[in-house]
Amino acid sequence: MAGRSAVILNQLGPAVGERIAAHPSRPIVLAHEVGRAPWEVPAGVEVLLTRPLIGWEEAPATRPAGWGDGLRWIQSASTGMDFYPPWLLDGAPVVTCARGVSAVAIADYVMTAILTFEKQWDAIRLQGPEDWRRKTLGSLSGKRLGLAGFGAIGRAITERALAFGMSVGAPRRSRWDEPEAGVEPFGRLEDLAAASDHLVLALPLTAATRGLVGAHLLAQAKPGLHLVNVARGALVDQHVLLAAIDSGRIAGATLDVTDPEPLPAGHPFYRYPSIRLTPHVSWSAPDFEQRLADRILANLDAYARGAPLRDVVDTATGY
Repeated sequence: MAGRSAVILNQLGPAVGERIAAHPSRPIVLAHEVGRAPWEVPAGVEVLLTRPLIGWEEAPATRPAGWGDGLRWIQSASTGMDFYPPWLLDGAPVVTCARGVSAVAIADYVMTAILTFEKQWDAIRLQGPEDWRRKTLGSLSGKRLGLAGFGAIGRAITERALAFGMSVGAPRRSRWDEPEAGVEPFGRLEDLAAASDHLVLALPLTAATRGLVGAHLLAQAKPGLHLVNVARGALVDQHVLLAAIDSGRIAGATLDVTDPEPLPAGHPFYRYPSIRLTPHVSWSAPDFEQRLADRILANLDAYARGAPLRDVVDTATGY
């Protein structure tokens, strides 16, 4: 650590790698070899910079022999850790995530989804004079936005929603030590769904949250609810969601995530006009790699000094 150069395996690409290599601690940055499994870390590496969807889904169910030998710190480019095998979080090394790096981009996506829904943006687009007819459009002002998940993403969404005159509510897993400005606390997610016009899912996927949006919750939702999922597809029982839309209970859904991704050809979500699917891009922004590198460099500063790292993943909760 302090006084010597850390050996870092970079699986995040050259843009991040170049910035990490320029750190004053003069780390030795190794590039990930194409075709090599992400868990196959060369001897001598003490820091691993990694991300989902580069082969972790093919990881063995049990920890490979020798895994983690010499590793002191793993940094993920994602906030959620459900893409990785459980043994990644099993003991040493310390694992940190990119909590909040994409909060602004995701909040912008959420507000775009809500505005598109309320203003019927697709329906009022003219293809010719025969389409010229007036419609009464919705408004954000006075509507309630429910946030299932109130971390950095929830706070960024709240800032934007309040500017549009929306009221915001959120349940908390832990007690509200201090009031959040402009946010009404709810004891149960069911109560929040019953009071909300738009419900946004920004929760980690864990054993406790898998299938959270199912028949019980949707049966209590406010009629005409618009569901927005920017978290993980498996939070939602997709069959139940279709039934709730067919019944008219749920007016529509904007889904940036599904289970699986992508959905297979012929899946009914593709043909439902009240469901808008996007290809897991809510996090995307031109400055994402810059923000991610900034976060890693801040942690590398701490690592070089032997100080505590930021955004350490809780191995008990998995996020």
